[in-house]
Amino acid sequence: MHIIISSNVPSSNFGIIVYKDITVGDSPQMLKGRIRLFQESLHLDLEEKDMKDIEGVAVWRSYFKEVGTDPSRYRPSVEALYRRIKKGQFLEPFHSAVDLNNFFSLKYEIPLGIYDLRKIEGNVIIHAGEKGGSYQGLNGREIKLDHMIHTADDAGPFGSPFVDSIRTAVSLDTTAALHVVYFKPSMDDSECGEMLTAISDMFLQVHGGSSECQLVKSR
Repeated sequence: MHIIISSNVPSSNFGIIVYKDITVGDSPQMLKGRIRLFQESLHLDLEEKDMKDIEGVAVWRSYFKEVGTDPSRYRPSVEALYRRIKKGQFLEPFHSAVDLNNFFSLKYEIPLGIYDLRKIEGNVIIHAGEKGGSYQGLNGREIKLDHMIHTADDAGPFGSPFVDSIRTAVSLDTTAALHVVYFKPSMDDSECGEMLTAISDMFLQVHGGSSECQLVKSR
């Protein structure tokens, strides 16, 4: 599987992690507790903040605008999470892969996508074109991807930093997964590499298996 960045994607770094021989299940109690405490701490911190005061949210709203996406209508997934926490609507445990994916997003202030590798066909392309197609989103809606950054395979689009698709969703049956990390465009290669390693290491601590990481760049 090759990762291809379309020429119309604005300058940024993307992290790619391929996990193999993993076991997805209920999050360990220690992880559930850590995520809950982290959300409670964030909730207190956000009481006196607007969304524009959160660097990652502000950066990704600007990036959406650069692509042609209205961030007031289609919020970056990281902003949607922060808005929930600010309201005290804490995330309930789902399963270990989704729980960690949300934790990483809140911790690093960036969108991430986690996908079942067996459901991905051929190469993965990161697009940002005028015509992006659509898919059935995890929120139950049809997501139109025109003027929106998104990932696609030979079968069509399957993910974005807005909301991901049902087609490639990770489940309790997943044994291999693809993690796409949407770094802040301002981050340099060294920062991205360190974060990618930290994400991979923690994911493997919970799920076992092995991983391969790579940093890809748009020009």
